Amino acid sequence: MDNSGIGSWLQRRRPKSGTKTALISGNRELSYEQFAERTDRLANALRDRGVAKGDRVAYLGENHPAFLETLFACGLLGAIFVPLNTRLAPPEIQYQLQDCAAVVLIHAGSLSGLASSGAAGTAVRRLIAVDASAGVQGAAPDSAAAQSAVEDFDDVVASGAAQALDEAVGLDDGAMILYTSGTTGRPKGALLTHGNITWNCINVIVDFDFSSADVALMISPMFHVASLNMGVLPTLLKGGTVVLEPKFDPSRTLQLIEQHRVTTISGVPTTYQLLCEHPAWATADISSLNKLTCGGSAVPTRVLEAYEARGLRFSNGYGMTETAPGATTLPASRSRDKAGSSGLPHFFTDVRIADPLGDPTPAGTVGEVQIKGPNVIQGYWGRPEESAASYADGGWFRSGDMGYRDPDGFVFVSDRLKDMIISGGENIYPAEVEQAIIELETVGSVAVIGVPDEKWGEVPQAVLVLREGAQLSEEQLREHLDGKLARYKIPKSVVFVNEMPRTASGKIRKSELRQKSGQP
Repeated sequence: MDNSGIGSWLQRRRPKSGTKTALISGNRELSYEQFAERTDRLANALRDRGVAKGDRVAYLGENHPAFLETLFACGLLGAIFVPLNTRLAPPEIQYQLQDCAAVVLIHAGSLSGLASSGAAGTAVRRLIAVDASAGVQGAAPDSAAAQSAVEDFDDVVASGAAQALDEAVGLDDGAMILYTSGTTGRPKGALLTHGNITWNCINVIVDFDFSSADVALMISPMFHVASLNMGVLPTLLKGGTVVLEPKFDPSRTLQLIEQHRVTTISGVPTTYQLLCEHPAWATADISSLNKLTCGGSAVPTRVLEAYEARGLRFSNGYGMTETAPGATTLPASRSRDKAGSSGLPHFFTDVRIADPLGDPTPAGTVGEVQIKGPNVIQGYWGRPEESAASYADGGWFRSGDMGYRDPDGFVFVSDRLKDMIISGGENIYPAEVEQAIIELETVGSVAVIGVPDEKWGEVPQAVLVLREGAQLSEEQLREHLDGKLARYKIPKSVVFVNEMPRTASGKIRKSELRQKSGQP
């Protein structure tokens, strides 16, 4: 085949696993043969509608077979897939569609309002709805014209020829743009190549012993890189089965594990906590599970103990969108003696700790975590200057996170240089929230920090200095942010102060604010 990218995977997998179940979604099952044929048809249908190699095709929706059909169809065409977070507000969707200049937006029927609002004024020339009969939620008042132009996803698939395409696609070609917020407050599109994704999957298969017998339950949204690239794609590459769930529900998750004999789950600490605290936990048949992968933050000891009592241990890890996303993994066998560690570098990935001059630090000395390997992106979409600044000499990607290695080479991430907040597995960058808050005329200065939360790990807190004589309530602040930011980014608490602690150069000392909030 001329196609060396991920689009060829289903073509290569079809003769090996044709009748085996590839996807399960509710009561629907797709074999590898059916999955491949639908993807072929969609690729041809998109080509018939003007999508060419290098064009961007966006997807807005929860976990659904159409998400993966669109991904692989883009891979066949050499187009670039752009998954969008369903929790974003219309202006955020619009910004990302404008930034990548997407020409097609495929979306869940239930999100038609968000899709039409977000697509307004962008380069999107076609809207395609999945399960259009699900109805329109939150449709914009002026979106009638856009709604009338929407095509039905299954009709689009049926219109395409079943002939397999073989576009020349190389491992260095762009495959996916995933948006990750930056310290400037504007999201950046991390451009993952077919090679980045492939090598990340190889790392996962090697380090987690994935096999064709695996059944992976996806309870985390695939628009997040960890769910897609650490769970779904490695399973499909090996010829396993993926069970897709649109939303996480502890009771249903336990039922699905038993029903489908699920072997692997990936999630965040909150996910696992909610499962083991559910009333059905003690009697649920979870004997099929053998791989639990976790990221975002450390797993609380009480949660570790609850799973160990059922004979299970976690493989924790560290990574980011820019590393596709795996950088390190802590083997389940070391979850106790190396507690708190992010583990060792993935098999084909290198990780070092560097001082401010770019020299490697000795064991136990804190420095910046830097990553290099075939899974690491070469840059951000349309941002050459920011791309160049993200790499140290030798091609090492600068994570912006601080950490150290112990004498055995295990990595410990000790601080977040970029002040990123991780809330229930969602990345929140304070600058983006601060930028939205400072629009209020009553606000003189603002700082957003993460504060501990029992359920979500941490949540954003806004620290405000109001202008002289001005008044602002917490409720008014949330009303201002509602619709501008995803709800998980809106501060859960607000603290009003008379002045901000600042450095000599005028920068706010967020470390001091964290200490005042009771954090180390």
